[in-house]
Amino acid sequence: MFDFSIIDVAATVGLIAMVLLTLNILMGLLVSTNYNFQKQWPHRKLPWPLFRIHNWTGYAALCVATLHPILLMFVNTKLGKFTVGDVLLPLHSPFQTLYNCLGALTFYGFTLVVVTSYFRPKLGYRPWKKLHYVAYFAAATMFVHGTLIDQNLKNETPDFLDGEKVLVEVCFLVVVAASIWRIRYGKEKQRHRKAVQAFPPAKAKA
Repeated sequence: MFDFSIIDVAATVGLIAMVLLTLNILMGLLVSTNYNFQKQWPHRKLPWPLFRIHNWTGYAALCVATLHPILLMFVNTKLGKFTVGDVLLPLHSPFQTLYNCLGALTFYGFTLVVVTSYFRPKLGYRPWKKLHYVAYFAAATMFVHGTLIDQNLKNETPDFLDGEKVLVEVCFLVVVAASIWRIRYGKEKQRHRKAVQAFPPAKAKA
């Protein structure tokens, strides 16, 4: 009974980390467009700058994501038990090795993004931006990990209509939709900039 409760908590912590990382990605997309909440929807001023909120959610998500694999070390199943080595480098984890490796890649990817964001002033904008693209790779591995792994640690085929899996799938679809919007928004903004350069507005006569 104790093992089951720990598995349940570990799965819930993993889902919380995924939701926080999803929100972080969405805010990152808005930051990249210089989205103005006062001039655009919802036409209200945020209590803090969006970039700062984006950073805070990143730090919070990383802390929660760190707790997820730590809890797994306290779980003892019939298939085996996770060790420190299995958590840090799950190449020989007791079960679901591939999906555990994807989870580890997700964690290390987002860790790189969050840590380099903290040192952004020292790194410079261009190097930091290139490193920041790792977030998209980490997001992909996160959603595959969350969708295909058996959260009950029984090595069973996942039920894609299970409530936890549906949450992962919804987060994935939201990120995909937001990414498509970001691409279209960027193209529209670029077309508008070119149009203004080609046909600059006439200056009003005094």
